[in-house]
Amino acid sequence: MKSFLRFAMLALVLLAVAMISGLTAMRFAIHGQEVQVPAVVGMTPAEAERTAVGLGLQLEVERQYYSPQIAEGRIMSQLPAPGTKVRRGWQVRVAQSMGPQRVAIPDVTQQSERAAEWNIRRRGLDLASVAQIPMPGMAADQVVAQSPPANASQVAAPRINLLISVSAIDPVAYVMPNFVGQPLGSVSRALQDAGFKLGNVRMAVSTEAPGNAPSTFSPPPQPTPTSLVMQQAPAAGQRVLAGASVSFEVR
Repeated sequence: MKSFLRFAMLALVLLAVAMISGLTAMRFAIHGQEVQVPAVVGMTPAEAERTAVGLGLQLEVERQYYSPQIAEGRIMSQLPAPGTKVRRGWQVRVAQSMGPQRVAIPDVTQQSERAAEWNIRRRGLDLASVAQIPMPGMAADQVVAQSPPANASQVAAPRINLLISVSAIDPVAYVMPNFVGQPLGSVSRALQDAGFKLGNVRMAVSTEAPGNAPSTFSPPPQPTPTSLVMQQAPAAGQRVLAGASVSFEVR
């Protein structure tokens, strides 16, 4: 029995040593592939790339911005920050300085989109994005606003965003069909499929004589999917716009 216990204890010790050795080896393998991101701000892209490649990293110039502080052609910002520990093969993204702003931002409002784009690009600027907005009373395809505005100073990037007018879109119109005599359930589905809304639904007023009314009180009947349409509003044949509500009287 004592021999068995000594054998079991020895096996456990050997297993623990093996696990610790494996974890230590894994830790060294992982951290052995880590490097610190170098500081490349102020370098040229060629210098920064040589520095990054020497550490097993990649370098990508993603953007160009105006900067009165950083000389033209030099790196002005980087990500990850210097000193960050990353795996080998990691990509360092940088922005390059274009030096101080030298190009005046033109005024392209009231111009067509095509003319505005031509005026922007011939000055060495880029068209960043174009958004559209309906402008009643204004011709379509006209520049309503721009960002940055004309003659703006301290512009970050050589790109201009435009807001273009488009013609107002009239809502789709339909001729109201006749639903009288149809079950409320099928009518409701037809309205929803066509993009209309189900409005108020009420039961038709009973024409039963007061003398024939039952002696005990009973709640008024409620519309069900099998209730038949007696009247509708808007009436059949009227012009209605998509999304309108249609009300019914059923029995």
